[in-house]
Amino acid sequence: MARIMALDYGKIRTGIAVTDELQIIASGLTTVATSELMRFLLEYTKKENVESFVVGEPKQMDNTPSESEALILPFLEKLARTFPEIPIARQDERFTSKMAFQTMIDSGLKKQQRRNKEMVDEISATIILQAYLNRKQ
Repeated sequence: MARIMALDYGKIRTGIAVTDELQIIASGLTTVATSELMRFLLEYTKKENVESFVVGEPKQMDNTPSESEALILPFLEKLARTFPEIPIARQDERFTSKMAFQTMIDSGLKKQQRRNKEMVDEISATIILQAYLNRKQ
């Protein structure tokens, strides 16, 4: 089997998580500057077999797309053109940043460590991926 990769896409940086090859466990991989994201994905997919991408889908409480969806749509088009053989799924990402922050608190991270936005984005990507895996089962 191949890995599934989740992206918590943001204007400045993108959190990335992947599954193991058996697609059982979602783990944070890294956070990259969004300007470097395509280069990172090209290099990663040369080394690892990626079966599909899961991109967070920001929604309002009434289920309508949030304003940040407008930033994600051009990226999705570019992703599909660059990797036509890899399907792209979407996963609701409401509350993932809050859940990531709470995870950091629950893990005992100090206040200074919780200010690390890169870590929040990586944990958010992991939450998005785990939610997708749970939905897929």
